[in-house]
Amino acid sequence: MKIVTIGGHGFTRATFVAALHAARVDTFVDLRRRRGMRGAAYAFLNRARLEALLARERIRYVYIPELAPTPAIRDLQRQADEAHHQTAHTRERLSPAYVRAYERDVLAHFDRAAFAARVGAASVVALFCVEGPPALCHRALVARAFAGGRARHLIAKAEGAAVSAARGRRAAGRRGSP
Repeated sequence: MKIVTIGGHGFTRATFVAALHAARVDTFVDLRRRRGMRGAAYAFLNRARLEALLARERIRYVYIPELAPTPAIRDLQRQADEAHHQTAHTRERLSPAYVRAYERDVLAHFDRAAFAARVGAASVVALFCVEGPPALCHRALVARAFAGGRARHLIAKAEGAAVSAARGRRAAGRRGSP
């Protein structure tokens, strides 16, 4: 079984589905405690719509709330963010206190055999949560624990960046610049 991770932020419905198919995901594991996301742009990732979307795409949906951080662990991250004058959107990584608590209080007690039984004969499992960058999310900790350094992280590409870069190269070519 291969493990990939994917976060919701930064994806559109189309790019999200395309990333799952490109990675050949056949089993999708939702690691969120509350299975919703704020904002109309992410309505497709709310539980009922996400389950329906994955069913249409023939990707099995599995919910494992036991791997979600507890409210106390999430509070540790909020405290670290406040102490460093950052927000969930400006931080670059999870705090060491959060990581230690998650590993000690969640991962150390989670039955990996139960995980294997729940995902069954999956070929490629996608671990899912909200945050875009894996360094900001517990799914990277789960992936490291279950797959070592062999997990692949599916990242949303900035949609405008490719267009802007291509336009910049074309404009440079017209000016005769390399």
